[in-house]
Amino acid sequence: MTLTGTTGTTSKTGTTTARTGTRGEPVNPGNHTGNVAKADTLALLERGRALSTPELRAAVDRLAPPMNTVAAYHFGWIDAQGNPADGDGGKAVRPALALLSAEAAGASPEVGIPGAVAVELVHNFSLLHDDLMDGDEQRRHRDTVWKVHGPAQAILVGDALFALANEVLLELGTAEAARATHRLTIASRKLIDGQAQDISYEHRERVSVEECLEMEGNKTGALLACAVSIGAVLGGADDRTADKLEEYGYHLGLAFQAVDDLLGIWGDPESTGKQTWSDLRQRKKSLPVVAALAAGGEASEELARLLAEDAKSSDFENFSEAEFAHRAALIEQAGGRQWTADEARRQHAVAVRALEDVDMPQRVREQLVELADFVVVRKK
Repeated sequence: MTLTGTTGTTSKTGTTTARTGTRGEPVNPGNHTGNVAKADTLALLERGRALSTPELRAAVDRLAPPMNTVAAYHFGWIDAQGNPADGDGGKAVRPALALLSAEAAGASPEVGIPGAVAVELVHNFSLLHDDLMDGDEQRRHRDTVWKVHGPAQAILVGDALFALANEVLLELGTAEAARATHRLTIASRKLIDGQAQDISYEHRERVSVEECLEMEGNKTGALLACAVSIGAVLGGADDRTADKLEEYGYHLGLAFQAVDDLLGIWGDPESTGKQTWSDLRQRKKSLPVVAALAAGGEASEELARLLAEDAKSSDFENFSEAEFAHRAALIEQAGGRQWTADEARRQHAVAVRALEDVDMPQRVREQLVELADFVVVRKK
């Protein structure tokens, strides 16, 4: 059985393969990786975090108590008792992209800060709600907001962050800010569409690869696409430039999510901060699962039978580690793990090609390529 992705075709026995690391993440996506490139990328991520965090904190401070402290806990600024903390605030890929986006348009990175803050607020709105909907008890190596402060606060704070995102942009009062807000609103709606699709797929026995890619394009690709165009729009870029940057970001988002799907099954909990087999525990129809189900063959058929039984089981929450490990092994045997690694590489290649049509400083182009490489080789 041949599986077709959005940018190419491969089969479980074909010659187009990605070398994978011990935990299944694709490696060596191009000729841009290496210690120097990695160091440069980590510096870009740190710059995005350093420039956006003060404005992000200022936005969160506008919230009424206790939402401001609940949000501060979510971002890792305080612990559950309200004491200052230096928690893991995430990879900061989106802020880094927003600042680079401004530079791609010939503006200073600081021009992109409101866009970086707005995108980060929307992203964290989605995390707060997703954790509650998925029942996730851990994020970034500590208890999630709903677990510590209750479901009501997780919902309210998520809603508040979403409102703040638009406020941060619109208070700039410029035509560019209005254009940026329009793009952010569209991306937010698509993100919510993707989450709705994700939830509905959990209750279906079969989901096609095409449906899964559409869902992941909405849930992850849309906001990354916005992140890498919003700074350029604030910097005065025309719609054609912004659209091409969005194309890069959309396919980067699909690569990002493909890696997330691999980590959601085979990721090391010490790196991901989540349980072992986390996506299998939630019955997610992620790319490795749907690709394995579409592949045909003995392992695929056994997997389909088990997942159908799982959907009807009243004891699913009490499954043993061995039962989840068996399902993960079947996914790998059917080719789902390898196909997803290959898809991450394909989407990475399409993202990088989109940059060829954008007139920007060469240094910025190289940094965007390095960020794309970082997304595909990460382990958390």
